[in-house]
This record gives sequence, C-alpha cells and structure tokens, in this order.
Amino acid sequence: MRLADLSNLAARLDGVSERRRDGLLDWRYHGRLVARQLDRSHIVIRSSFDSRDFLVRSFPETFSVPRRFAKHMMIVADLEHGNAAAIEDAVIGAWELQSGK
Repeated sequence: MRLADLSNLAARLDGVSERRRDGLLDWRYHGRLVARQLDRSHIVIRSSFDSRDFLVRSFPETFSVPRRFAKHMMIVADLEHGNAAAIEDAVIGAWELQSGK
C-alpha cells in the first residue's frame, strides 16, 4: 500500500480532510485524527483498544503497538510489508470511530 492509496481512500470518506504538517500527511474527520504518516512506510491509525488487540493478533506482520502508543487508542501499520486490505479496513474503522457511524 502507498500513501497515495490512503489519500484516495480518505477522499472517499465523508468529512475526512487531508493535510500536510511538517512534511507528513494526516487525515482527520472534522479535526479528529483518523490516521497520520509517521515516515515513508508507516502510519498510525486511531483504533479502539479491542480493535487494536484484534488487528495485532490477526495481522502481526502489518500492525504493531510501539511503547509510545501503548496507552493510546492508536496502532501502527507497515505500508510496505503489510496487508493492504487490513490497513484499509483499519482506516475505515478509525473513520467510523471518529464519526460515530
């Protein structure tokens, strides 16, 4: 999965806007974080703790929770080596979480 794929996905999600901050992309639903770029091949995605645990167990090659995010409702996705469909589902889940849909 590429960052351009995430941009295309975000453009299809009602109320999500893309912006660039300090050279990195982020996607927000009316100001609330959906996902943001960490580096060229990783993004952090908003996620409930239950969903986060499920994703890490189901797709360990795709998702991780570094210590700095352990207490936060966030999960890191590896765009380069990860499962693109799982990442897409996680981003849609983040949008649903933030939008209440």
